Amino acid sequence: MWVAVFTGGTAVLASWVTTVGNARAARVQAETSIEGQRRDHLRSSRRIAYLDLMEQAHVIGELYWRVGDAYVQLTDHAARLTRIEETRVQLRDGFDPLMRCVRVIVLEGSDTVAQAARAVLEAAAEANSALWHVSLEKPQAREDFDEAQERFRDRLDEFISAAHTAVSTL
Repeated sequence: MWVAVFTGGTAVLASWVTTVGNARAARVQAETSIEGQRRDHLRSSRRIAYLDLMEQAHVIGELYWRVGDAYVQLTDHAARLTRIEETRVQLRDGFDPLMRCVRVIVLEGSDTVAQAARAVLEAAAEANSALWHVSLEKPQAREDFDEAQERFRDRLDEFISAAHTAVSTL
């Protein structure tokens, strides 16, 4: 009788241990799945934010190119200033979406990418300010704008590099 009780108790204990082990394994598997989904969601949301910033920066960069085109295409001084002023208006309209993209990246992204995004925004603000000086016909304004435009492109390249690294390491 003791053998039967002992054997029965052992069977119940073994069943309980197996159940506990299976529950733990299921919990670990669920946690791993949830972590993978969280990582995929994070990668996706960051990637979208990074692409949005690059798209807006491209719009801004295209507008900067139009300033150079105005100097090449228009020989009439008044027409050139009119085109530059039109471009400045378009840049003001394009700056807000760029700023929104940077804010999303500051919220969603890593510190390195957020700093690079802020640098893009600062470079755009400097170029816009330099373009304002061009429209006022200040001396050296065109050269200052060209330098600011180059800094903008450099900061954008740095952002793209930081974003690539961040997405690759997630």
